[in-house]
Amino acid sequence: MAHHEESHSHVTVLPPDKEKIKKLWTVAGILGIITALEFAVAFLVPHEYANVRVWIFITMTIVKAAYIVGEFMHLRHEAKVLIWSILIPLIFIVWMLVAFIYEGTSISDARF
Repeated sequence: MAHHEESHSHVTVLPPDKEKIKKLWTVAGILGIITALEFAVAFLVPHEYANVRVWIFITMTIVKAAYIVGEFMHLRHEAKVLIWSILIPLIFIVWMLVAFIYEGTSISDARF
């Protein structure tokens, strides 16, 4: 005869933390607004202003990334050294993107 044991696991259900839920909705709302602005720029800025549109996208992307890192990775409340260790490489990456865009535009203009 097979011996059958029943395991009784007791799951504790905690009440929802309304403050955390409100904070998550606020963060989602801010990110949604920035994303809506990106879509508006993509569809409303004329093609003649392509360089302006690119800079607006880069700026909004950096703002969204900083906000996401600050909120979801909790770096907004960390030590200054940790923040600078992330911010300095980001500055170099942005500089690299600017250099690539400038060089790419120069090469494209020289070919045509």
